[in-house]
Amino acid sequence: MRRTLRLVLPHLDGQRTLLAGGGVLLLAEVLFRVLEPWPTKLAIDALTRSLGADLTDSGPQASLQLLLACGLATIAIIGLRAVCNYGATVAFALGGSRVATRLRARVFDHVQGLSRSYHGRARSGDVVQRLVADVGRLQEVAVSAGMPLVVNVFTLVAMLGVMTWLDPVLALIVLVAILVFGLFSRLSTGKITTASRKTRRSEGELANVAQETLTGMTHVQAYGMEGDRSATFQGSNDRSLKDGVVARRLAAGLERRTDVLVGIATAAVLMLGGLRVLQGAMTPGDMVIFLTYLKTSMKPLRDLAKYTGRIARASASGERVADLLDETPDIVSPADPVRLGVVRGGLELRDVTLEFVPGLPVLRGVDLAVAPGERVAVVGPSGSGKSTVASLLLRLLDPGSGSVHLDGTDLRDLDLRDLRSQIALVQQEAVLFTGTIEDNIRQGRPEASDHQVRRAARLARVTEFTDDLPDGLQTVVSERGGSLSGGQRQRISLARAFLRDAPVLLLDEPTTGLDPDNVTLVGEAIAELSRGRTTVMITHDLDIARAADRVVVLEQGRVTWSGPPEQAPLDGVLEESRG
Repeated sequence: MRRTLRLVLPHLDGQRTLLAGGGVLLLAEVLFRVLEPWPTKLAIDALTRSLGADLTDSGPQASLQLLLACGLATIAIIGLRAVCNYGATVAFALGGSRVATRLRARVFDHVQGLSRSYHGRARSGDVVQRLVADVGRLQEVAVSAGMPLVVNVFTLVAMLGVMTWLDPVLALIVLVAILVFGLFSRLSTGKITTASRKTRRSEGELANVAQETLTGMTHVQAYGMEGDRSATFQGSNDRSLKDGVVARRLAAGLERRTDVLVGIATAAVLMLGGLRVLQGAMTPGDMVIFLTYLKTSMKPLRDLAKYTGRIARASASGERVADLLDETPDIVSPADPVRLGVVRGGLELRDVTLEFVPGLPVLRGVDLAVAPGERVAVVGPSGSGKSTVASLLLRLLDPGSGSVHLDGTDLRDLDLRDLRSQIALVQQEAVLFTGTIEDNIRQGRPEASDHQVRRAARLARVTEFTDDLPDGLQTVVSERGGSLSGGQRQRISLARAFLRDAPVLLLDEPTTGLDPDNVTLVGEAIAELSRGRTTVMITHDLDIARAADRVVVLEQGRVTWSGPPEQAPLDGVLEESRG
């Protein structure tokens, strides 16, 4: 729980006044709760005296006035308590929402900054579960459990103090009940937290299975995998159910033990209190106020048992969020980066070796220099390390040994944002986001004018299909661009690169999987886009390779050939890569 509190505390800045106001209203509500039964006590004592032999000198008229005053006081106290409760609830709900919003934004920014090594091993569904559901659980519990818990604790302490003042003997019974509850809670909380942690982990697995299946639905349906995916989902679902039942069973057990404890304490107070009234040690009004306090103070014990389970589940969620924030990126900007001047676009890999699995290098002593404005095609069999070269140039990876340079400066000496702002990337699978076609193009340079966006769309041949759409560039793109063909998505990706207008262009299999017509259109756009820019084209496409100034053959992580395309062994290498 302390770890969860440390996670939340930094985000309270700016909310302290709001939360302090809510805290004052909470204390006022506790005060009105303590005052609430006193008009009833005064009325009962007055009635008892009026019905007895010892009548007041002022007569029944005074008792009637007292009863009227007690009734009005009760209405006022209950009304003020309701106002305080409403204000405190709104204050804590608003503060909790703001804190959760800040925390979620912090986690999202942190996840975006994590390196490829993390995203390569992380399960995206589980990360989304932590980002959305786990942070949301922290917010919900702060309002639905945290605030009532604070109210109940203060109420319990205040009423116990008043009960001790009224009758220390009866107050001792309540105190013993509280201590026994504390023992029950201590024994159960650890088990509930452990079970809740397992539940959240199972729910993360469940979310990941669902996301994988929905993302690959075409493949699932084409290969008739529905039964297999359903079985996998059901297995995760059953584990989530089992872990959830364990957590709720433990919480329910604590609640029921608390009910029994409260019943025993109430019976003991009722019997002993009745005897003390008969003995004259208490007035009937004292007995009523004591029983009212007992009932009111026992409710916090029941609620504490109920909220223990909720808070344990929130603690487990907080730990999952904290675990995510504890992940540190292995690719970071230097503390004092070299400032980039005018970038000419010279690229160089110097004796680069990289391995993901110890003893199995992906690249082996690669030396590769690309002159400013030169167009180089990198070809080779699948698994030869071609895409790894692109990742190194973007500094998504760092070499195990050797170095990568831009205009003679080691990439590790550059600010990551500055470096990547000089590079336009077009991948094999065009990445589109929900929004309009124009929105997706504008991601290349958000500050670009509408004219510049339209020009980029025209150069990338996007307007050849958007002109036929009712909304043109304002056509909304569905999730992952599913409403567009592969060629259309790739042309939007190229338009994004046109708009970025960066000195370095990276193309990673830009025509793979496209039909001949789209290959021609994309090829024409690439020829225009790469003119005058340093271009590294990773490709299996013979025509794109032949359009380069130079071809580099990469095999088994080594550069085995480099030279003009007309002399390159393209047919053999590309045939091998297709095989």
